[in-house]
Amino acid sequence: MDDLDLHREQILRHVGPIITGRFAGFRASYTRQVRIGQPLVTAVFLASGVFHLIGSLLRMKAGRRSFKELKKGPEFLVTPVRLRDDLGQTYEVEMHGQLPQSALRRGDLVQVTTTPQKDPFLPVRLVRVVNLTTMQPLTPRIPTMWSHLGPALLLQAAFGFALVAAVAAFVMV
Repeated sequence: MDDLDLHREQILRHVGPIITGRFAGFRASYTRQVRIGQPLVTAVFLASGVFHLIGSLLRMKAGRRSFKELKKGPEFLVTPVRLRDDLGQTYEVEMHGQLPQSALRRGDLVQVTTTPQKDPFLPVRLVRVVNLTTMQPLTPRIPTMWSHLGPALLLQAAFGFALVAAVAAFVMV
């Protein structure tokens, strides 16, 4: 047995939805992709394609992202956060998204609301933090499928759906 194994800090998994303790620090961050539904992306892409087709006939210029880029999904930042309770036990939770760097300082008393993740091998996910030292509530924000697609593409898709519906209603009459 190495000396490292004897002095290695034991990291616990918390099972309750609320952890109260001292902020011990952030670990190294990495990115993870949000999975998005393929049929929905396909429908939005095709409907916006109808709008782009009409725009090209009217000689309108518009930027267009590729289907491969859209189906990849947005990436979000994952930061492991360490907390230490009154008994000195260390807990690790995952924070998805970002918080301002000045929001938490080492040693601040915090209350963290967590939720389990789909993968049982991952630590619980931090949903909300209340810094009890400064009485500041904090919520990390992560990108969603809708923010990844963007308002311009969604507006183009809405016009494309409306155009297809109007043509279908006209043909049915």
